[in-house]
Amino acid sequence: MKIFFFYLVFFDLDLVTLYQNLGVMIKKLMVSTLLTCLAAGCLAQDGRRPFHAYLINNIYDVYLRINFYEQNISIPGQELYGTLPGFLGKKNNSFCWVITNCSIKSEDESEFQLINDFGSEDLKATLTRKNDSIYILKQGAGNTIKVPNKGKWQKLPKVLEMKRR
Repeated sequence: MKIFFFYLVFFDLDLVTLYQNLGVMIKKLMVSTLLTCLAAGCLAQDGRRPFHAYLINNIYDVYLRINFYEQNISIPGQELYGTLPGFLGKKNNSFCWVITNCSIKSEDESEFQLINDFGSEDLKATLTRKNDSIYILKQGAGNTIKVPNKGKWQKLPKVLEMKRR
């Protein structure tokens, strides 16, 4: 307490000025805390877009790049197709299944149609979000998805678990 009064006398501060400065500092602290909370809330909004994702399955080395909202995905090396809702690709290979049509059924489920990049096979599929990082791809009516694997065609299972990356 003696030190506090020493600073007041030594620096010629009066208590009124000290309290005014303290009040201004508290207001600035409150405003900056409020702005930080608002900014954090705005940045967290991306979690509500489950169908804008890059999903992978390491067992079959396939990935699914999708954006069912803006439908602005272009396939690398195959820009001739233009922008699409997405595609299913194979790692280290240019082969892909193109998503031609999609619809979001709920916050956790979507349906879409795929064709292979030759246009010779097609199918309908559903993508369901199990939790924030796991999705389930179910093949529906149509052909079975086949991807190249060591010079042969490999059929993917009808139900495939994919992880968000």
